[in-house]
Amino acid sequence: MCLTVLALAACASTPPDQDPVQVKLNDLDTRVTRIERVVANQSLLELANEVEALRNDVRALHNDVDELTHNLELSRKQQRDLYADLDHRLKALEARGGLAGAAAAGPAAPAAATEAAAAAAAGAAAASSAANGQPGLPVPDGTDTANYQAAFTLLKDSQYDRAIGAFQNFLTAFPDSPLAENAQYWLGEAYYVNKSFTDALAAFQRVADKYPQSRKLPDALLKVGYCDYELKQWDAAKQVLSQVVASFPDTPAGHLAQQRLDKMAAEKH
Repeated sequence: MCLTVLALAACASTPPDQDPVQVKLNDLDTRVTRIERVVANQSLLELANEVEALRNDVRALHNDVDELTHNLELSRKQQRDLYADLDHRLKALEARGGLAGAAAAGPAAPAAATEAAAAAAAGAAAASSAANGQPGLPVPDGTDTANYQAAFTLLKDSQYDRAIGAFQNFLTAFPDSPLAENAQYWLGEAYYVNKSFTDALAAFQRVADKYPQSRKLPDALLKVGYCDYELKQWDAAKQVLSQVVASFPDTPAGHLAQQRLDKMAAEKH
């Protein structure tokens, strides 16, 4: 009896930090706390990875939107450049005509200017005489410039059928006009917007065949490729579009040709 009492007294006097049960409980508590921290850190890491993946997806979407916006603006710029080029060339022709007339009238004009004025006057006379009796011209008794401008106005006003007839009659009446190569190109454009792709193809191809030095050549070849595409002539389209990319790499026509080739590749044509 005395021994039992002494043992209980000894246990009661043992400090808590030396109590085996308490030591075991403290150890278990420490291990549980450590495990909880590991689990929490893993959850945060997974969440961070998911957030970063979402950010990458958003950046990719932004890049796609920027590329589409750039391509759209490039197409719009090409159309604006096409019309601006025509206006500039018309103004330049009108200015040359006015200067030539002034040179012919001046008493001290140089010989070269006098010859240029005479040539311009002869050309205008020939153009006017060629227009006489030609049916269907927008300006029956007008010059090549007047009829060209009238045909182009019909095209800008979306009167495509009338524009086609006007450009056809212009090319018949003024085959040697400096504006003939442009008229041939815009004839193709009028056919193209009318979805007459076979006629458009022939018109654009004639620009390339008859006017190989024309400033319209890159755009004409591009539209040849477009027409082949619309007519489902895949091999011909790839061939001419590849030619545009190789021959005119740093031009709007070259960029648009590459875009159409990429589209065909995605479509597996």
